[in-house]
Amino acid sequence: MHMRKEQHHKGWNEIKTNDSWAIFKIMGEFVNGFEKMSAIGPCVSIFGSARIKPGEPYYDLAVNVAKSVSDAGYGIITGGGPGIMEAGNKGAHLAGGTSVGLNIELPFEQHDNPYIDRDKSLDFDYFFVRKVMFVKYSQGFVVMPGGFGTLDELFEAITLIQTNKIHKFPIILVGSKFWSGLIGWIKDTMLEAGNISPKDLDLIKIVDSEDEVVKIIDAFYKGRTLSPNF
Repeated sequence: MHMRKEQHHKGWNEIKTNDSWAIFKIMGEFVNGFEKMSAIGPCVSIFGSARIKPGEPYYDLAVNVAKSVSDAGYGIITGGGPGIMEAGNKGAHLAGGTSVGLNIELPFEQHDNPYIDRDKSLDFDYFFVRKVMFVKYSQGFVVMPGGFGTLDELFEAITLIQTNKIHKFPIILVGSKFWSGLIGWIKDTMLEAGNISPKDLDLIKIVDSEDEVVKIIDAFYKGRTLSPNF
């Protein structure tokens, strides 16, 4: 019995030691991300499904959104992979704008797309480090139809703004057919139950065109200073 306890404690101590060493890898990702992203300038992040293929309506719309946002003077940040992420980087590339990819190591689905600027492709092992980069260096979130990862980024931003942990910035949902059910539930169920306040939804807009996206971003930043969000 005594030996079993010793073995158990020894194993636990080894686990804790490994956890401590992981801090240096995490720190390295933060330092590299901060140094590269701080030099890029004002950007807008575009999120959406990795599974949407070229030629599909939302892919083409994401390309047009990115082109219009780039023409308005903002860089484009995406998760660096295929689907809507590729479309966002492609639009920035076609417009001659800044095209940033924050790539994540995944066992499936993820590979960096060819439209990212060579010097603006960053690789991450940790989702939470990557999420900080999106929020810190974005002047707006453009959220195309997507899955759990897209919702994760969306609600992360809403939560941080709601709790005053970051400066407010516009959150634009593109595709009223896709998003109206979710926003309807939030208003009719979550808001009705008193779990959020009406003002929490003020910065969330639903649109269907690239012109509306640019109009909202330009209106929000008229007379404001552009700077990182933390």
